[in-house]
Amino acid sequence: MKTEVLNKNKELILLKLVIGNFGNASAIDGSSVLIKPSGVDLSLISENDISEVEINSGKLLSGKSPSSDTPTHLELYRSFPQLGGITHTHSPYATAWAQTANSIPCLGTTHADYWRGEVPLTRSMTDQEISGDYEKETGKIIVETIKELCLDPLECPGILVMHHGPFTWGKTIEEAVNNAEALEYIAKLAWMTRQLNQSIPAISPSLHSRHFTRKHGPKSYYGQKDK
Repeated sequence: MKTEVLNKNKELILLKLVIGNFGNASAIDGSSVLIKPSGVDLSLISENDISEVEINSGKLLSGKSPSSDTPTHLELYRSFPQLGGITHTHSPYATAWAQTANSIPCLGTTHADYWRGEVPLTRSMTDQEISGDYEKETGKIIVETIKELCLDPLECPGILVMHHGPFTWGKTIEEAVNNAEALEYIAKLAWMTRQLNQSIPAISPSLHSRHFTRKHGPKSYYGQKDK
């Protein structure tokens, strides 16, 4: 599993979602989380550098000191046990939406294929949250937003943290990375669309639902089925 986590962290660079050490990917491995080490350039890390952290206690079990974002990942894993992988990037288009305090509306079927609804935006963090256990509080406001909107995290596989950037997730680390790539593409398309027509509305709920459910859930028919 450490090899897969290493490769998926490096894939974030190949996908141009991360530069330097501005990002991380993690995965569940039993009762532990495997994540990129703190302050280490993603292009330079080795399998032995991958940090193993116990989910419940947050204790480092092996590897180098973990990413400073580890408490955010842990908060999400503890709150949503269906998650098996998480990414955090500062990909430019998604981050621009976060920095301008905007959720991403569903303006087309590309978006609808991945997210049931808009890509949500958290509230701003309070001074107390920022000065306290900042990374853990970041996780808490993500969880708060998902729960307040009554969203299934697997139907809303990512979020924008206001003034910060995107987090994505999935049942596996591979899904989390795929969703990070999709989110950046969706963010870029939404930005381009609004440049051409600032007043374009979101697509209809029926079209949105049809595109989402044909790829997700019990009525999905996209792709190959096991025989």
